[in-house]
Amino acid sequence: MSPQLRGLYAITDSQLLADGKLLPYVEAALAGGARLLQYRDKSGDAARRLDEASALHELCRRHGAELLINDDAELAARLGVGVHLGQGDGSLVAARRRLGGDAIIGATCHAQLELAEQAVADGASYLAFGRFFNSNTKPGAPAATLELLNEAHSRFQLPIVAIGGVSLDNAPALIARGASLIAVIHALFAADSAAEVERRARAFSALFAAH
Repeated sequence: MSPQLRGLYAITDSQLLADGKLLPYVEAALAGGARLLQYRDKSGDAARRLDEASALHELCRRHGAELLINDDAELAARLGVGVHLGQGDGSLVAARRRLGGDAIIGATCHAQLELAEQAVADGASYLAFGRFFNSNTKPGAPAATLELLNEAHSRFQLPIVAIGGVSLDNAPALIARGASLIAVIHALFAADSAAEVERRARAFSALFAAH
């Protein structure tokens, strides 16, 4: 397994990281050990998204982490980075063709093993399951269970990402059941300072050393 595909997976949030927080908070997360960073911005401001993604790419390079772009294979291709695709966000096969065999391409599988099977066949680099717990980003009743995670871990050879309401309290159970990466937004970036973000990132990263 690639060393990048185990550990803390930080995902940006344009509201949490507004007012100049994006770069310092992300750098703090990377300094704390985040292995993957997903740039997630749903706005239509293409010029700003390119500027921000370019700056994040440089930070990731400096810290030995990997940048992925949420749902935008064209921007990913322009920067030479990976992409994460949700269901209905474009063809994984087409993204693989566009980005090449070495690119990290993640696939949202919700709580369905059938979607994961299709993602494996289409060339995904990792399988993301969730929501496991109550989540600010994706509200509603949690759909994914620890049993599902267990089954996915035993069935698929690819790294598995657990997402949705992940916190320092519940992350150990996810890792114990086979999550290679834990994707975190609010529990990482809803902080009063960059120093606190780094402290949280170190705490999340340390969970993997215990397994």
